Amino acid sequence: MSLGKKVKLSNGLEIPQLGFGTWQSAPGEVSKAVFEALKVGYRHLDLALIYQNQPEVSEGIKKGFQELGLKREDLFITSKLWNTQHSPEDVEPALDKCLKELELDYLDQFLIHWPVAFTRGDNYFPLVEGKNAPDGDVEIDDDVSIVDTWKAVLKLPKSKARTLGVSNFSVQHLETIIKATGEVPATNQIERHPLLPQPELIEYCKNKNIHITAYSAFGNNFFDLPLLVTRDDVKEVAKKASDRLGKTVTPAQIILAWSQVGGHSVIPKSVTPSRIAENFQEVELSSEEISAIDALGKEPKRMNVPYTANKPRWDVNIFNDPSEKPAHHQVVLGA
Repeated sequence: MSLGKKVKLSNGLEIPQLGFGTWQSAPGEVSKAVFEALKVGYRHLDLALIYQNQPEVSEGIKKGFQELGLKREDLFITSKLWNTQHSPEDVEPALDKCLKELELDYLDQFLIHWPVAFTRGDNYFPLVEGKNAPDGDVEIDDDVSIVDTWKAVLKLPKSKARTLGVSNFSVQHLETIIKATGEVPATNQIERHPLLPQPELIEYCKNKNIHITAYSAFGNNFFDLPLLVTRDDVKEVAKKASDRLGKTVTPAQIILAWSQVGGHSVIPKSVTPSRIAENFQEVELSSEEISAIDALGKEPKRMNVPYTANKPRWDVNIFNDPSEKPAHHQVVLGA
């Protein structure tokens, strides 16, 4: 079973540390996966408009209400503002679209998905004409700043979005919107795993009381690197934890436990019932086991860099990763 750990956000709401992610979950699979997750015991669901599966997620949630006796207040549901919706006049309609797709009256949390604005419109990936990237370049809107968007998000009715936050924001991005508005995001959802521990960002967010939610906890396959759960050093930690606890502990459980150290939440995703259940069987790590996983991050590796990993390409430097240096656009900070 899950340890059922929750942490209190800056607005007083509690968020379960172990959540269920829906990124890259295909329509036709995701409703079953969401219901399976609710049946196992997950109560924190992470969604986004751009995942293009929220209507199917809604079906899984409704089935949970009908067959498991769950109520809306039992769940913590997050969704996100997409990049084509950053213009201030588009922010509340975007939230309304999420609520309509999910057939809900409110979200527990609404995040700015990325600190980048695309050209407005119904096309989620508007393309620049004549670009030579193999699958084209997304059209970046340099006239909309992250301050513009954050100010618009702050005006959203609390009756529709109870918690407001961001995703993929650096210290510089956070500093900019806080200085401009005096309002601190409740959450920053970021790529975080043992190969990308991000200690400076973690420390900054801790000092500002910004909750961290980790995505891509197991790494990913963008660069054909082995997933963390397949690495021998992680398997060795799992074996030691199994011996210490007298039960089988899997590499996935080790990574998810590490991800929650310090009060962070984590949102593993799967459509396989056995893995959904496995991920929910939580363990507490010893200090030695935590240190062994910490050691994997000596040479940080970011997996989710839209300039290099995404098709179509996002021609923008978001993280100041060395691979982003050739990008022609920067995050528009505003003031």
